[in-house]
Amino acid sequence: MSLSPPPGADARAVSDRLLEKITQASRRRGGCLPFDSYMNMALYEPGLGYYAGGLVPFGEQGDFVTAPESGALFGRCLARSIASVLQQVSGGCVLELGAGSGALAGVLLQELGVLQALPERYYILECSAAMRALQQDSLKGLSRLAARVEWLDRLPQTAFNGVVFGNEVADALPVSCFRWRDGQVQALGVSATEQGLAWCEMSPDDDLQRLVEGLARDNHWQGEYASEYCPGLKPWVQSLCELIASGAVLLADYGYGRAEYYHPQRCMGTLLCHYRHQAHADPLWCPGLQDITAFVDFTAVAEAGTDAGMRLAGYTSQAQFLLGCGLDQLLSAADPADTRRFLQLSNEAKRLVLPGEMGERFKFIGFSRQLEHGVLGFALPDLRSRL
Repeated sequence: MSLSPPPGADARAVSDRLLEKITQASRRRGGCLPFDSYMNMALYEPGLGYYAGGLVPFGEQGDFVTAPESGALFGRCLARSIASVLQQVSGGCVLELGAGSGALAGVLLQELGVLQALPERYYILECSAAMRALQQDSLKGLSRLAARVEWLDRLPQTAFNGVVFGNEVADALPVSCFRWRDGQVQALGVSATEQGLAWCEMSPDDDLQRLVEGLARDNHWQGEYASEYCPGLKPWVQSLCELIASGAVLLADYGYGRAEYYHPQRCMGTLLCHYRHQAHADPLWCPGLQDITAFVDFTAVAEAGTDAGMRLAGYTSQAQFLLGCGLDQLLSAADPADTRRFLQLSNEAKRLVLPGEMGERFKFIGFSRQLEHGVLGFALPDLRSRL
């Protein structure tokens, strides 16, 4: 496979060091490394993985652009949803999971100040030293607002009142891959050959066996079917919900309800890789130098949140969520006489809400605990019937 521009010599050297570690791990597992273990190394191996090696993955110079990197509209709308929660709780704090460049945190803090709903503390969970330094540099110009920010390298140990939110975090959780063929289940892994990394098959554990057999039966699969599931999704969502004494958990990502995720026509799964704004489907290419993601099973997210004792506040498309938070009002407040700025905002809004862009592919899901008035953003058509 040829992607451009090709990685430079320094990047290749990093990938080669990671490849050697992956090879050793594969040999220790009998020559076939489970895919979730491979994905974890490719993304998070200290000093070498995609998110742990010092690369800046997002933005025009990176590999992909997230909604917060497109401009301030996304953050200003999200701030209104967060404010609707903070105004209902006492001593509210905010925890952002993986703050990217820090752009979203900056917009949120400024907009929450305008809305008179500043949190007592704004926590950022960030394990990458390189990303933390980038965020600190991005936020240092906020003067007194920056003093409210505190970086964490693990989740807080005690519950708090306020909001936990993550944008495009769940899609980067390692997934297990499987193949269903002739009524038989095989787990998929990664082996190291003389020609490079290759797919391999291995016997599934009992949990995967039961899961895939149930999915095949419920979704009437015919022929060969390959897909994935995220074993760490449920405990991750539950760990977030356990942080909230009163308040909300908000997650935004691309994904589907379970019936859509495992639809018979989606027989090749949802794995997706990004390199220099090029999307492709080969997760074995140059480990450590590309992003590897999988779409999110939002039914699993909903089940995990409600099992943790929270109320499902809503599930909807990004377009409907942002409109429910006043996107149209923010646009109408812009001065059309400032043609350049107005055009910039209009293009930004189109990217966020149009079905062919981010509007329908990305979803918002929210959970609440001990809130009298709910969470802003879920009043427009609710998609929970598709979970």
